[in-house]
Amino acid sequence: MHSNTLCYFFKKAAQLIVSLFALSLIVFCISRCAPGDPLKSYYGESVERMSTVQKNAAMEKLGLNKPLSTQYILWLKSSFRGNFGISLKYKQSVTRVIAGVYQNTLLLGGLSYVLTFTLSLLLGIFCCLHEDTLIDRFICKTGTITNSIPSFWISLVLLLVFSVQLGLLPSGGAYAIGEANNLISRIKHLILPLTVMILSHLWYYGYLARNLLLEEIRKGYVPLCKMKGLSRNQIVWRHCLRNMLPSYISIMAISIPHIVGGTYVVEKVFSYPGLGTLCFESAKYHDYNMLMLLCLITGTLVIIGNILAQIINDSINPRMKHDRGYLNVER
Repeated sequence: MHSNTLCYFFKKAAQLIVSLFALSLIVFCISRCAPGDPLKSYYGESVERMSTVQKNAAMEKLGLNKPLSTQYILWLKSSFRGNFGISLKYKQSVTRVIAGVYQNTLLLGGLSYVLTFTLSLLLGIFCCLHEDTLIDRFICKTGTITNSIPSFWISLVLLLVFSVQLGLLPSGGAYAIGEANNLISRIKHLILPLTVMILSHLWYYGYLARNLLLEEIRKGYVPLCKMKGLSRNQIVWRHCLRNMLPSYISIMAISIPHIVGGTYVVEKVFSYPGLGTLCFESAKYHDYNMLMLLCLITGTLVIIGNILAQIINDSINPRMKHDRGYLNVER
């Protein structure tokens, strides 16, 4: 492998490590400085009946009586050994707790991500092919209205209609009790959260795709294509779509935090057991170790997504790499 290519990937890896270190430090400081009593998470209401001596002993047992800098260094050393501590709320290893629910978030977030961007691209292409027609204007106005509605409000309306009034779909959870391996049960529990995720993002990214295509279709090479006898459909599918894809991929990468954040909110509204629900609980109950690991997982996902998008963009359009000073990689 070329030495400049190795240097390129080394810089990306260094960016990832530095970013994660800064993220862990910021989350650690903010979580420790937030008001609240972590002992209540571990001991429950019984902490109210503890004497001062007992509270001090409990703080020492959990390692919370040491200076913040010492606590962070100890956490960092343990993390390098793969030990992220115990959950104050669940009283077991945080990795064990996360291992039990991460698949649910991966399923909901992954499906919503793929479906949202696939449907958005198709919607953008459809609107571009029917620019300024009645159907295009109708979709634009309807999309603007639906995009302005908060996702939690859509969630509540769907719950009221399909769960409470009609009783067609479950109101929460990832599957019915005792049916973890039942595919039908899982699909039924996914329909409402997935619908909310798609509806809350579909038009925003569809509108961006539409504008990227319209911008592309007004470029100088399009009249030449028309002179060769290509129809608008052929020009859009064969040329404009390919040229706008790098920009669309960049949007997909940038949108990862939005999709992840939206997934976490929807999980909480639908009581869907996943990383989002764990995040809210860990912040609420001062479950420090759980919060740290969840933030690192989320941060890693976002950073890696951005780096991958940049690498993909560089592969599709080498001029972007040239602009950032990686010209020698191509030589």
